Amino acid sequence: MPTVLMINGWRFHFYANEGNEPMHIHAVKAEKECKYWIDADGFKIREAFGYNMSPRDTREVRQLIFEHFDHIVAEWRRVQGN
Repeated sequence: MPTVLMINGWRFHFYANEGNEPMHIHAVKAEKECKYWIDADGFKIREAFGYNMSPRDTREVRQLIFEHFDHIVAEWRRVQGN
């Protein structure tokens, strides 16, 4: 379960063996959790799920993903081997 980023109390990570799932990132902070699908070619993200997330939390996570988009994509490809 590689941790990609730790920012503002959010831990961004993914699991090394999630089968055939498309590129995505998980974010966790205390009792809050979410997952975003990543379209690396289109520079887009789409929420897969959110748990205990306020609108402010959602905005913050989305902003952080976009600010670190290239790093997240590079880490996914490094760990997943593609």
